[in-house]
Amino acid sequence: MPISSILTITVPVADQAAALDFYTRVLGFEVRTDNPFPMGRWLTVAPKGAETTLLLASWFPDMAPIGGLVVAAPDLDALAIRLREDEIACEGPSEQAWGRQLLFHDPYGNGFVVSQA
Repeated sequence: MPISSILTITVPVADQAAALDFYTRVLGFEVRTDNPFPMGRWLTVAPKGAETTLLLASWFPDMAPIGGLVVAAPDLDALAIRLREDEIACEGPSEQAWGRQLLFHDPYGNGFVVSQA
């Protein structure tokens, strides 16, 4: 039987509370799960309406940051301004052959490509 969906992507973070603040306040994600877990919290976030969640996991100290998480936003210019206000370096928005995109890394080095929605 084939796999039917991607439920959760584990994103390594050093500090779950600070990561939660970044993902909710800066990126506008919503909390999907916040439960006690033997090694911290089982803390998942996602954009409103999205099926796939990001697990903000602090219990993998040797896990390398993830690169190339591709997400979409309706207003790349506004997102770029918001990221820069929070001192998050980003490239773009820029026009590419495949459309507009914005690149940035979260405070833990996880890389994002944001496409114009």
